[in-house]
Formats: sequence, structure tokens, C-alpha cells
Amino acid sequence: MPPLAIDGGPPVRTAPFPPRQPFGDREIELVTQALRSQNLFGPSGTMVPELERRFADTYGVRHAVASTSGTAAIHVAIGALNPDPGDEIIVPPITDAGSVLPILFQQAVPVFPEVDETHNLDPASVEAAITPRTRAILAVHLSGNPCHLDALCDIARRHGIALIEDCSQAHLTRYHDRICGTLGRIGCFSFQQSKHMTTGDGGMTITDDDELADRMSRFRDKGWTRKPGARRYPFLGLNYRMTELQGAVGLAQLEKLPAVVQARHDLGEQLSAAIADVPGILPSPVTPGGWHTYWHYGLRVVEGDAARFAEALRAEGIPCGHGYIGKPIFLCMESLAERTTFGSSSHPLDGCHGGRQIAYDDQLCPRTHHLLQQMLVLTIHEHFAPADVADMATAIRKVAEALIP
Repeated sequence: MPPLAIDGGPPVRTAPFPPRQPFGDREIELVTQALRSQNLFGPSGTMVPELERRFADTYGVRHAVASTSGTAAIHVAIGALNPDPGDEIIVPPITDAGSVLPILFQQAVPVFPEVDETHNLDPASVEAAITPRTRAILAVHLSGNPCHLDALCDIARRHGIALIEDCSQAHLTRYHDRICGTLGRIGCFSFQQSKHMTTGDGGMTITDDDELADRMSRFRDKGWTRKPGARRYPFLGLNYRMTELQGAVGLAQLEKLPAVVQARHDLGEQLSAAIADVPGILPSPVTPGGWHTYWHYGLRVVEGDAARFAEALRAEGIPCGHGYIGKPIFLCMESLAERTTFGSSSHPLDGCHGGRQIAYDDQLCPRTHHLLQQMLVLTIHEHFAPADVADMATAIRKVAEALIP
């Protein structure tokens, strides 16, 4: 191998990788239809209801409720469950703040178990974290790799709590013969710009539970019943209504989704196979029984300095990040780490409703701390060609052979 580019050698790649271009003529056609209708208000439009219907059909469920973001989709789910103040919701320490904020805004307490080798919730740690105040498990299928859903479904069933699947990074991801988002009581999806399907921002919450679906639909519409006569708002809700513009783009994106996830799966599997024998590297994990859809490609450097490895890989022309979110999410969020939530209070973390008071500090989830320090994140998407992935593999091997003893 020639010297590393970081040491003055020639890089593996000098050409930029192809940009992702998710939108085309079909989106323009449907957005134009929405604009010409002279109505962009979702509740009285046609695009949003049609997107909800087709999304539900795609996932084989009875109900899909559209909203403004993945964060909103999760808030819709938790709002539908209606936890009491001080109740606990289990959530992984490797996720976006969008998975945690709805818990706090519903006055519940986030509880963080450890992750395991899948980068997802460790079922044994989840079981140990359950208390009489636990109301739900929010399982995040990180980067498109499914959680241990058999185990999590069993835990939820035995303890009589809800399992919510956060599929923001896992559209059409499969676990055995089921689609992720359909094994738990509720599934949540993000349509943010980087996701497998995108409306720029947007979200969807799905369920087979008729009562939950009714509450979800009203929660995203300020709690409004929308029946004739005097207005009635039976419970607190928020305005998370999707517009017809988002619905139009979503319909076009949903048509493309199977091909998008298949392409990402194939490219991710190509990269894993190409670096499987590279010493000191663990390719992106695939949970047993799972079918990964690679929102991004997360590998681990288990020997040597992962930060130095990422720097060397970037010098070889391969965009790469070290540590993903950097620290467990509870240390990234000052509202948790510093206990600064509403006004000058730390509610609902203050135990005033009998809930647990948890120290969200660097002693919590040590295994997660260690895993994040080993993690590298590489971009991969449906517009890459096999030759692009081959360059990524070549660079990973080159850097590993130079830096890992």
C-alpha cells in the first residue's frame, strides 16, 4: 500500500461522491396539482389523506396519521398513550433529541438503558430498567438496523407496557417477515430531508389500535373533535398538521421508497462484505433476523485510535464522521444534563409527581460512551454506484493496514 494521504501519499479518491437528488418530475407534478387546487390545508385537502391511506397500506396497518416532523410523530404517539406526569419512558442513549423531547413535553421521565453490539437497546438492560412507573419502551432502529424486536415485544407484553418503534432512520426495514414499525403498538417515521423518503420535514405515526388512532389524529390537531356544532377540545393537543404540499411530495416519495431502500441495502451489504476481513474493524451490525436499510453506514474501530482513523479516511477522499452524536444523548441535551427544563424548574425530572430522579451524568451508560468513541459514520445513499462503495472499502482497508497494529 502507498503511504496514507494524511502523510503525503496519494488519496484513494479525488472525485466527489454523487449527491443525493431525491426529487424529480413526479414530485413537481403532484405539488403543482396541490397548488392548482387552491387549497394547501391538509384537513380539507386530498393529498394528505391519500398519503395516510397509502402509507398504511404499504405497512399493512389500519391507521396512519401524518404530522409535521419525526419529532411530532413521536409526540403524537406519546400523547396518544397519555402518560401521567412522572411516568417513565425507556429510550436509547444513542438517538436524536427528537426521540427524547416529546417525553419531556408530556411530563414523563426519560430512562436510558445501555445499547449492545447492534447499536440499539440491549433487551437485558431494558428489562432491568423497568419500574412500576414505566409506561412505554421507545425503541429506535438506529441507522436502519432493527432492534431485537422479539425480545422487546416480549418484555413489553409481560410488563403490560407499550412498545413504540422509532423508525425515523428505518423505512421499510424488516425483522424476520415483518416490517419494522408494525411489531410494536405504535410506529413512528420521519420524512426529514436526509431520510429514505422525504418531504423536507414531516412525519407519520401508524397503529392497528382504533382508539389510539383516534386520539393520535386529534392530538396532532389541537385535540379538536371537528364535529358540527360548538367546538370541542377534550384534551390537550398541538398543531402538528401536515400541509398538502408535504402530502404531495410524500405521495411521490412513497412510490420510490421500495427501490430506495433496496439500493441502500445492497450498497451497505457490499461494503460490509468488502471490509469483513479488515483487522480492527467491525462492519455495520445487522441484528439476527434483520434486514438493514443503511440510512448511514456505522462501523466501529475496535483497535487503535478511531478519531485518527476518521481523519485519515477523510484525507483519502472518503467523507467520514467520528463518534456519531459524540456523547450519549442525555449529555448532549442540557435540559437533561443540567436539569433545566421549564422556566427555572427541572420539572418533570424533580420527582414532584413521585417519579424517579435520575442523574444524567457521565456515569450513566458507560458501555454506550465506549461504543460511541469507536464509531465512525459514513454516508451511503441510493445514488452511489458499486464503484463508489469499492473506493470506500479500499480506503478503509488502506487506513486500517497503516494505523491498526
